[in-house]
This record gives sequence, structure tokens and C-alpha cells, in this order.
Amino acid sequence: MNNPHNPGTPTRVVAPSRPDRLPPGQIVTRKWPVLHYSHVPVIDPAKWRFEVSGLVERPLTLRWADLERFPRQETVCDIHCVTRWSRYDNVFAGVPVQAILAEAGVRPEAKFVTVHAAPDYTTNLPLAELDRPENLLATHHSGEPLAAEHGGPIRLLVPHLYFWKSAKWVTGLELMAEDWPGFWEDNGYHMRGDPWEEERFGRPDYTRMRRGPRR
Repeated sequence: MNNPHNPGTPTRVVAPSRPDRLPPGQIVTRKWPVLHYSHVPVIDPAKWRFEVSGLVERPLTLRWADLERFPRQETVCDIHCVTRWSRYDNVFAGVPVQAILAEAGVRPEAKFVTVHAAPDYTTNLPLAELDRPENLLATHHSGEPLAAEHGGPIRLLVPHLYFWKSAKWVTGLELMAEDWPGFWEDNGYHMRGDPWEEERFGRPDYTRMRRGPRR
């Protein structure tokens, strides 16, 4: 797969962090554990499409080559998994989410976003959590294309929330007036997922997540 970005030096953004850096209940690791439900999908760049739909002025359907017209950005960040590991000083590269939203033209009544990803995954975010300078549609990590098991060829990056919100194999953003749970949220995870508030679970039956999602 070709690099989808414009040539030249990317803008570098350092994601905000707190002085203590490690959220409560987390353990630092240098490894990058691989966690996901179901199988790793095979993404064909020739068939990949990314849609921005819902409450926008200009709905978008982007092909892989269309990413070339957007700016390139690197984001330096820590990431925090709900399964209690944290990894410091990651360098992701990709297209800023804010550039995608600007091209689509978000309507004033849009307050929430449903993120769509392959094969049939969703997660939800308040628009204010998505519309931040450090967030990316990430294609690279540490200078290398994202491996498929880490969401390659392209994933969402929202580093200030638990990492399940940074959906792998992302295929679209649906702008909405109301908040609706995504896949894991519907199965017990928190609707927002702030690591500093330990927003891991959204209801008392969180033990379901240890058994796998309901069918």
C-alpha cells in the first residue's frame, strides 16, 4: 500500500498529558498487546471507503487516494487500554480528524459521533472528544505502516480516552444529535471512557465483558 499522505515534513502535535501521567489502575508496558473481538479483517486498499455521514453539510465518501489531499500529522501520545496497560511515547502519523470534519462541514445540531469500522464494529464518542487537534485517522506508528493486528491500514486515534474508543480498521464517522452505544458500550463498557476517571464500565453487569459480548 502506498503512503496516502502528502510528501514533506508532517506537523507534529504532542497530546496533552497530566503531571502524574499514569491513570489510576494502570500498569506501564513497553509492549503493545493485541486485543480485539473477532478476526482481523483483510482490507483491500482498492476497495476501502471512508464515509462521513449524518449531520454534516457535505457528506463524504473518501477513497484511499483521496487522503493525499489532506495534511499529514504526527501525534506523540500515551495510550491507555481498559484492560489496565498503558504505553508511553507513541508516535502515530496520519490525517488529522479535524481536517476531515472541516471538509464535511459539521452542522450545529451534531453533538455525538458513531464511529464505524470493519468488519461491523461501532463505538460512540461525544463530538467534543473527537474534534481535538491530536486525534488522527492513523496509518503509521513509529514510522512504519500500521500492522493489521493494530488496526492497519487505518485506525482512529483518540489517545485521551481508553483505547477501545480508537477503533481499528475505521470506515466512517456518523454525526448525530443524540448519543447511542457502540459495540462494547452496548455490552457493558462506559459511554465515555475517561482513564483518569476510571470510566471502564457503564453498568453493574460488567463481568459480562470477561465472558465476551452478548449475542
